[in-house]
Amino acid sequence: MAKKNNSMDGVQKAAILLIALGPEMSSLIFKHLHDDEIEQLTLEIANTSSVSPSTKEEVLNEFYEVCLAQQYIAEGGIGYAKDLLEKALGTDKAREVIGRLTASLQVRPFEFVRKTDPAQLLNFIQDEHPQTIALILSYLSPSQSSMVISALPPDKQADVAKRIAQMDRTSPDVIKEVEGVLERKLASLVNQDYTIVGGVDAIVDILNAVDRGTEKHIVETLEVEDPELADEIRRKMFVFEDILSLDDRAIQRVLRDIDNNDIAVALKNANEEVQNVIFKNLSKRLAAMIKEDMDFMGPVRLKDVEDAQQKIVNNIRKLEDSGEIVIARGGGDEIVV
Repeated sequence: MAKKNNSMDGVQKAAILLIALGPEMSSLIFKHLHDDEIEQLTLEIANTSSVSPSTKEEVLNEFYEVCLAQQYIAEGGIGYAKDLLEKALGTDKAREVIGRLTASLQVRPFEFVRKTDPAQLLNFIQDEHPQTIALILSYLSPSQSSMVISALPPDKQADVAKRIAQMDRTSPDVIKEVEGVLERKLASLVNQDYTIVGGVDAIVDILNAVDRGTEKHIVETLEVEDPELADEIRRKMFVFEDILSLDDRAIQRVLRDIDNNDIAVALKNANEEVQNVIFKNLSKRLAAMIKEDMDFMGPVRLKDVEDAQQKIVNNIRKLEDSGEIVIARGGGDEIVV
């Protein structure tokens, strides 16, 4: 894993840092992390076979520089930190360190909101402007954001999703203003200087976690309002109909974990092409049984169909996360197992 420092993401750098610090120090750090962060780092550490001395030195130097910047910010604000870093490291290096620091702290604003029950949060923000809701959801975990966006009125769901996807940089004044409103409602406030939020990746994470009905509604609405954005989102996420893009071995692996009744229900509203590709990857006997079940089950609620399809999609995503199948996103490559 002899990657250049600037080609590694934050999780990779954090994993190398923990490896360099050793198990005793790393275990103390783990006590202050969220469960999802621990899972990510554990997986990354497990997948890191070796670290070159030069890579380790680069990561440790970057960590030291960021810690130094944080100390200066705490003492006198970001302007003070910038001045001191410029004297110590030079203008270009100081700008680079400040940039890394602001990116690494992107979840700090609204930290109190991340600890709030999504149902309770919904009561506070559902009547806010869609841009305000989009800003807040950008700081929540995908699972929290998915619960909130699913509960919003249908006409507001796609609007909020679009605003998250198109969000880039948010000024400190706007963040402080929104946090001030929530402070009066939740009696809490977190201050932050600079941050990068939202973007297509953020809304993809949220849409991957919402229910199938909400996902379809948002994507279909965006296809009308902003086709280019909808295409970009679709390229980065996996929906039920995208099972057509998997090869036979991957489809067989996916279906192996799905209950026969769920397959039957999921196919009730599927197009002929999707039905054919799934039946092709089942044994003749099982395919016949499922077809018979579909004939005898009669009308099925749309929500039940969507829930069954979501189970299959969730299994595909789980298998992708575990590395059992690989889904090529946006590049047009074939799927490999």
